Amino acid sequence: MSFLIAFFLTFVLAGLGTSTLFGILRLLGLYTTVDECRAKVYVLFGKVIGVLDDPGLRFPIVEMGPRAALVSFFGKVHELDQRLDQKYLRSLPVNTEEGTPMGIGVWYEMRVSNPVAFLFENMDPAGSLQANVANATVRCLSNMPLDNMLTSRHGMSRLVRTEVSPRSESWGYRLGSIYIRKVHFRDLHMIQQIEHKVVNRLRQVTFAIRQAGANQVDVIGSAAEKEAAVEFARAEAVRPRLVGQALAEISKDREVLAALMEILETQRLVEGKADITLVPEGGASLLPQLLAARPADPPASGSSKKSI
Repeated sequence: MSFLIAFFLTFVLAGLGTSTLFGILRLLGLYTTVDECRAKVYVLFGKVIGVLDDPGLRFPIVEMGPRAALVSFFGKVHELDQRLDQKYLRSLPVNTEEGTPMGIGVWYEMRVSNPVAFLFENMDPAGSLQANVANATVRCLSNMPLDNMLTSRHGMSRLVRTEVSPRSESWGYRLGSIYIRKVHFRDLHMIQQIEHKVVNRLRQVTFAIRQAGANQVDVIGSAAEKEAAVEFARAEAVRPRLVGQALAEISKDREVLAALMEILETQRLVEGKADITLVPEGGASLLPQLLAARPADPPASGSSKKSI
């Protein structure tokens, strides 16, 4: 039991002693660790004595001398983040050459390239860089033609980056990409007018397309009716000729022609609505006159009686 207690106390004391020892060594500047994309600036009595920006295990007392042991007591260690940062500025106000109020959205990247300049050249380097980008955007892109502002975003981005980069280097920043992401109208009344014009134009185009389709249908229909009328007229012209040829062929035989005429006349009489009275051939001349003068019989009733 005493062995387990001794082992436990030894383990705890060894852990605490090791942590304390490494803490004292780090406090005296004998070693330190630098993370990836990080930088440590050592300042002693208001002066920069060294900068560690390479990741890994570093030994300040070897690189900076005995002064590194005094930084923990009479100086300060600034740890900076050198990772890539991004920012977006929304609706920066500019005016076109025609006087149209526009809004510009600018997206840009930056990272700390000079830790010493970042700490001591400017009190607020991030805010100054933002203000510089905004001012350069307004200054460089104002009074541009509206067509160029709406179509040439790459050229506008290069123009703003050329204007901002030299100034940002003096503040310890390295400016990355700058891109004009959005160009829009700021006047609500103008936006409504543009929407109204677009809607009217779409209506006009739709009506023109519909009217062109209707005209095309009418042209096709007229052409079809014309062709049909020509064919009907041609058929009407051919029919009398065919009938005449048939009659001429029939008229060669007088008996056949007389029989045909009699059949046609009988057909016309049958198809007509007039009453027909058959008179015996060779009868007295008075009988036909009496039959013709007799009034028409009333319509027969539903039932009829047969006489004997």
